[in-house]
Amino acid sequence: MSSSDALRERIHELAAKEYPGLEALYRELHAHPELSGQEKATAARIAEELRQSGLTVHTGIGGHGVVGVLANGPGPTVMIRSDMDALPVAEKTGLPYASTVSVAVETRAVKIGVMHACGHDLHMAIMVGAVRLLSAITGDWSGTLLAVGQPAEETGAGARAMVADGIFSRFPGPDYALALHVDPNIPAGKIGYRPGIISAGSTSLDVTVRGIGGHAAHPHQSIDPVVIAARTIIALQTLVSRETDPREMAVLTVGAVHGGTKHNAIPDEVVLRVNIRYNNDTVRDRMLASIERMVRGIALSAGVPDDLMPIILRPGEATPPMENDPALTERVRVSLISVLGDENVVLIPQLTGSEDFSVFGNGTPRVPICYLRLGAADPRELEESRRSGRDLPYLHSSRFAPPPDPTIRVGSIAMAGAVAGLLAPREAGP
Repeated sequence: MSSSDALRERIHELAAKEYPGLEALYRELHAHPELSGQEKATAARIAEELRQSGLTVHTGIGGHGVVGVLANGPGPTVMIRSDMDALPVAEKTGLPYASTVSVAVETRAVKIGVMHACGHDLHMAIMVGAVRLLSAITGDWSGTLLAVGQPAEETGAGARAMVADGIFSRFPGPDYALALHVDPNIPAGKIGYRPGIISAGSTSLDVTVRGIGGHAAHPHQSIDPVVIAARTIIALQTLVSRETDPREMAVLTVGAVHGGTKHNAIPDEVVLRVNIRYNNDTVRDRMLASIERMVRGIALSAGVPDDLMPIILRPGEATPPMENDPALTERVRVSLISVLGDENVVLIPQLTGSEDFSVFGNGTPRVPICYLRLGAADPRELEESRRSGRDLPYLHSSRFAPPPDPTIRVGSIAMAGAVAGLLAPREAGP
């Protein structure tokens, strides 16, 4: 048996042994989600898991960020990252360990549900699993492992906060950084990779459409911002369909509309929450300029006075496009094949989703990154979905419930195998 075959067998044996504990951890995390920037208990739980695996752990990095360090001789430093935050989504999966957590909304007298609807609970269990496997095979690799629990991924703020708080200066600077994300469009048991641009950049805007409120029985005595907002929402869609080169990737979504309090009262303003996606800064800048032009133009056409022109703000939710380093991605692909088999490592298309792991690769100095997509769909259900044309619940859905096994087990094997491949000791010379 070759050394690579022996390592593969050892990693699979360890993963099978560790799986029950990892599923228990996943269920615990799933049942107790915390929103972006509020991950205090989650971070403490992950920190304790990393300590138990022998890592030196630091907390409070960029908010509730966690950094675990495992130094194992000379060699490169590899960072693996898991996000930790949940979403303001009321869970409807029916799982026995479903979240019942809810939080009060400061601006309204209501509560909203909280759920791990984007798989971050799986990501944390997988990172802990990979750390446990790597801690058990330290004789097969040499270098330093950084295990990072990142807060506030869903708001696009967590990675920036950790970088600003010195993650790359206070701890060993990574030579490589790896992350994965579950994907319900890929069968569980497989993992997807892509060199170059793998996911889109994202920028969010708050557009306040203003008018002059009044009585519903006397609309002529008002300038109705609800109607202006409706016209604006429809018109904004043409920024993609008629102002963007069809060969470029661009998406524009109005994700929320807030305005008014009473059936028969025309409000003074309506707030639109707008999000755009793109693969390069040129498309982004053109879309932002066009949004401002169109929003203002529609307001002018409705007779809105200059002192009530729309207000456009950026709340800070923005992430750059994510670009996998081609050379690193090829090395990771080879390692994944060695531990999972060629048939389970698949090339995937570019994604329109975005996430702030890209920020870790855009600093100074630049860190080569590789971001992977882990299969998280029951293969039979996915096949039936494709046959029938009915989509399975996707990320951010209240019904998103991926199978923990083999998702966690395969993810742990994949991440441990990729790290071990990057930190494999050099062969002794003659």
